[in-house]
Amino acid sequence: MIVRAAREQDIPGLLGLAAQVEHWFGPMVEDLGFHRALEKHIGRSTALVAMGKGGGVVGGLLFGAKPPTYHVHWLVVSEEERGRGVGRSLMAEATRRFVRAPATLEVVTFGPDHPAATTSGARAFYERQGFTPSEAAELGPEGGSRQVYRRLVP
Repeated sequence: MIVRAAREQDIPGLLGLAAQVEHWFGPMVEDLGFHRALEKHIGRSTALVAMGKGGGVVGGLLFGAKPPTYHVHWLVVSEEERGRGVGRSLMAEATRRFVRAPATLEVVTFGPDHPAATTSGARAFYERQGFTPSEAAELGPEGGSRQVYRRLVP
């Protein structure tokens, strides 16, 4: 697996990943706002992709910063590759490329009562990455609960 900066030609692969998680996050593939976010992050070099052995996009991450706070805006791994280190590799590369310590890294993920809280593995993933649950966040586009997770980067 190779993790690299996303390029325009990766957009179809990223949209394919988005299609796999729309039932948890709400519509993205047909959402022009999501398309603009992809283009903006790619243009700013704050989008990463994980490329599988076959050359396809198996993971993607959109990142933002307001130092000393940094934000994971979107992280998704293909259904087939979950649990194989793709998300961990994307997070490690994003931290290496974008975060200047001391800092706080934040992500908004599913709230504890959200049906995807366990099914997606997102909460457990972030906790394994050293994040801790914090305050509740605004409801997601599908109406489900969300929670901020934080990790200090010394």
